[in-house]
Amino acid sequence: MIRKIYSLLLAAVVLGACSRKDPELTINSTVDEGLSSVEWKGSAPTHFHRGAFKVSGNLQTDKQNKITGGSFVIPIASITNFDLTNEAERQQLLTHLKSDDFFNVTVHPEAKFVIKKVEDYSDAASSANTLITGDFTMIGQTHSISIPALVKSENDKIAAEGSFNLNRLTWGMNSFNDPEADLYILPDVEISLKLYFKPAM
Repeated sequence: MIRKIYSLLLAAVVLGACSRKDPELTINSTVDEGLSSVEWKGSAPTHFHRGAFKVSGNLQTDKQNKITGGSFVIPIASITNFDLTNEAERQQLLTHLKSDDFFNVTVHPEAKFVIKKVEDYSDAASSANTLITGDFTMIGQTHSISIPALVKSENDKIAAEGSFNLNRLTWGMNSFNDPEADLYILPDVEISLKLYFKPAM
């Protein structure tokens, strides 16, 4: 009887150990904020504007540098513009983008992306090798998006670059959505990710 009880306890310990995630199999990296950015391009039928946001966050990989998880935060107030050369016009645009016509930064100061699934990816028209799917939260709404990305690793550093279209209407950013109005902004915003990671300290 004692031998039987011992065997059951040993089996329970082994199963419990197998069910726990081994922390040594997870490698943590953080976004290199000085190098990384999230670039955007918003368009109307007759013109467009381009700019970028800062980004922070962390990434989890296994020992083969395969992505297993991560989350990223975009501070909306960090938005910049590339194309306007007149400073007054640039500031007017950025102030408008931060208003409740668009990001409503006073109420929703951050956007966030949380990785849920990572898959190998292949497309003859793209250099991307990884499809990253996750929950993207912006102006109070969360929806799933999938991002084709080129993920490269060298030594202890990882880089991920990708481009995709984000439909602003999905997150309730509905201003200037009438094609017959004086100002009509197209629903799709072009997003380009340039993310570089370094080992977590």
